[in-house]
Amino acid sequence: MEIQRAVLRKVGEAIGRFGMIRDGDRVTVAVSGGKDSLTLLEALLELGRKAPIEFSLTAFTVEQGKFLRPLEPLQAYLESKGIRWVYYHDIPSLRLLREQPEHGCDLCSRYRRRAVYEIASSLGANVIAFGHTADDFCEAFLRNALFTGKLSALPAVTYSRDGQFRLIRPLLYVTEEMTAAFAAALKLPLVPCGCSQKTGTVRQRIRGMLAELERDYPTVKQNLLTAMGNLQLERLLDVRYLGEQTAAPADPLSVFPAD
Repeated sequence: MEIQRAVLRKVGEAIGRFGMIRDGDRVTVAVSGGKDSLTLLEALLELGRKAPIEFSLTAFTVEQGKFLRPLEPLQAYLESKGIRWVYYHDIPSLRLLREQPEHGCDLCSRYRRRAVYEIASSLGANVIAFGHTADDFCEAFLRNALFTGKLSALPAVTYSRDGQFRLIRPLLYVTEEMTAAFAAALKLPLVPCGCSQKTGTVRQRIRGMLAELERDYPTVKQNLLTAMGNLQLERLLDVRYLGEQTAAPADPLSVFPAD
């Protein structure tokens, strides 16, 4: 199936380029029940059968009170694949849902991160795989540039603060259009999320802007991804990366006083 081959090729490229998975790794996949995380799990299962290295796979789901359907079909699917799965009820997150405090999104994210590390530790994993796609990378890049004044996106590979876990994002070259087609082709048991914070956010506005651009310029996301790995530092405004010939003095005001 063409969509399967395309996804596997791009996931394999990301894993190889960034050294995401190594021999003997114990990988656990964050499964939200959506098309992205299930596409990632399927891709890793298939690549694991063909890879020249050996690694194990487990999965987990954090219950934060947002699922709109029962998870039994997801559980049955994971059992059919022989995947050990942890379904974790995060009590602090469920309390947030009831109380709806200000800055609830930030708290929810913090609670989820803590839960993820606890679960990964209980599974004996040393690698945690997330289903962030090319769309997520592009949106993060634009959001950071436009609203925080930084040229940064999501890391392809990073580590937890204590160094216990390697965090990887193997779908970085895969678009959400591809994961939707992949999930439909394999009839994956998707579970929709009903998070009340998903509308009216900066992220949604950026997503809409990208979609509008993509209608006229189909390669816009690919170009953004390419740009993230093709920095021309001397053409940016960070004086730390200026070449020797154009290096700024330690104290610019000593050359051009303000008064």
